[in-house]
Amino acid sequence: MFRREFIQNTGILAGGLLLPKDMFGRTAAGDQEGRIKVAVIGCGDRGKGLLHIAAQLPAEFEVAAICDVLDFRLKETLKQQPGLKQYQDYRALLDDKTIRAVFISTPLNMHFPIAVAALQAGKHVYLEKTMTYNITEALDLVKIVKQHPDQILQVGHQYRYAPIYYKVKEMIDKGYLGKVTQIDSRWDRNNNWRRSVPEPSLERKINWRMYKEYSGGLMAELLSHQMDFINWAFDTHPQEIFATGGIDFYKDGRETYDNVQVMFRYAKEGMIGNFGTTLANERDSYLFKLKGTKGTISLLVNDAIFYPEKSNRKELETVDGVTGATKIVWDKDGGIPIRTDLPGKDGTYYSLKDFHRAIAEKKQPDSNVITGARTAICVHLANKALYEERIEKWDSKYNV
Repeated sequence: MFRREFIQNTGILAGGLLLPKDMFGRTAAGDQEGRIKVAVIGCGDRGKGLLHIAAQLPAEFEVAAICDVLDFRLKETLKQQPGLKQYQDYRALLDDKTIRAVFISTPLNMHFPIAVAALQAGKHVYLEKTMTYNITEALDLVKIVKQHPDQILQVGHQYRYAPIYYKVKEMIDKGYLGKVTQIDSRWDRNNNWRRSVPEPSLERKINWRMYKEYSGGLMAELLSHQMDFINWAFDTHPQEIFATGGIDFYKDGRETYDNVQVMFRYAKEGMIGNFGTTLANERDSYLFKLKGTKGTISLLVNDAIFYPEKSNRKELETVDGVTGATKIVWDKDGGIPIRTDLPGKDGTYYSLKDFHRAIAEKKQPDSNVITGARTAICVHLANKALYEERIEKWDSKYNV
């Protein structure tokens, strides 16, 4: 019976899934590893965010140093956490033998050279998304990481580290959505994405996301998270990429588009993925729907609801005559809330827990150089389709 299996096998009401590798609890190996001394390279909003989360994990990490090319960023960060050693040259920081790992949260164009230098210096690397600026760097980084088997490189696609995403992945694996054919996702905002600039000469360094020389734009900064989850959950990648967009609202000299839409054709799975974002309307904000023949899952960052199709809903509404199980509680829109037994902390908290576990156990993190490369390639192909106005296709040489 679908209803009985649904309750017993997914634990959807009580939330009792075993999440991968016990990543949300302390392991024996983690206890033996102890605190790892780390440094943050890149002290913008994301770097300070990583510093804030690391402070919530005192048993796992000791942040000892920070690095940024902008002096005022270092001063801002020291106000948040005084006493840290500071550098403006990442190479000088990497010479510090006491630093075992680095968090890299620089502009996208610097991800690859700093990650390579960190690996060559013997450090473990937490590298922010998107993993690399282009496809060549993604493929090269895979090769370089393989040359450093004793070091961990994790990619910061933190949103899919939220416990609810592991649960949704297990539901997909067990077939509760049936055959998934459509993915609809958005990540919308209503602001100009611009940071204040203390002097004009710093415009491109501070607002790097707006300039193609440094940035992958909205594809890299926002939509890469949802692309990454689909790649991971279905162990796939798109075969064809279609895109359109423009600078449709903010006529302020930026180069990356403020309004984009990309469609991925996952031909092998028979799926279409729609990924869109605008900076001129925030009504939908974060929207992520996976649509299958048996039901739809609607995902937020820490919440999810399952909407069964009519053919399955009838059985779910019936009280089980054998077990006497009570009826499932539906929300006002006819959905079943999906729950976990874990607190809804920021996904970065769980991703840093996994980084520590990976180092302690000398095992690959769930968001690793292979999954990171696959998503980085998707982002780059999406941007090529967007800016060159042509259909892009996945090449077999991208299979890593």
